[in-house]
Amino acid sequence: MLGLSVTTLVGYLAVIAVLMITPGPDMMFVLTNATRYGARSGVIAALGVAAGETIHVAAVVCGLAAVITASPVLFTAIRWAGAVYLVILGIRAVRLSGTANHSHPERGATPRQAFLRGLVTNLLNPKMIMFSVAFLPQFVDPAAGDPTAQLILLGALFVAVQLTVDVTLGAGVGRLAHRMTDGLWSRRINRLCAFAFVALGVRLALG
Repeated sequence: MLGLSVTTLVGYLAVIAVLMITPGPDMMFVLTNATRYGARSGVIAALGVAAGETIHVAAVVCGLAAVITASPVLFTAIRWAGAVYLVILGIRAVRLSGTANHSHPERGATPRQAFLRGLVTNLLNPKMIMFSVAFLPQFVDPAAGDPTAQLILLGALFVAVQLTVDVTLGAGVGRLAHRMTDGLWSRRINRLCAFAFVALGVRLALG
């Protein structure tokens, strides 16, 4: 497989599998959508996140990600935009927590909204940019073949693992939320997600 050893690929998959199950903005967004609107919205949100990751990988392959990280002004602007966006998501979750129609969890978010918000959440995460620049190239072996092809392969595996984890969580949590229609439970979950979004946003702003 492009000359990459089995050991390298297994090690790479093991590392990203651990990283994917660590809670972050993307996972919180998928879980929030699944909890509030149901499995379908959670899965579509996961697809939006995966689309954002695909763009990050493409940026690494094209060298654009390195340009962004090398520009303090541009990187800081993206960091603050991401922080503000996460706080807005948190405030929105608090405002909507008291107005949810819990007997119909699939209502309220169109597929387009879920996808686009997942995409933006991922794109405005500067840590994803840094991660892509610093992490993917470490597993490229110049002696194993075309470095660009290796980056594409590694990036595709990264997106595939993330998508698998997020879709599984989104579908599972969405189905669970559909069965647990108690309004108090749903409001508590929404408020917990809101707190997580705001906390993540503040942490991102503080660097």
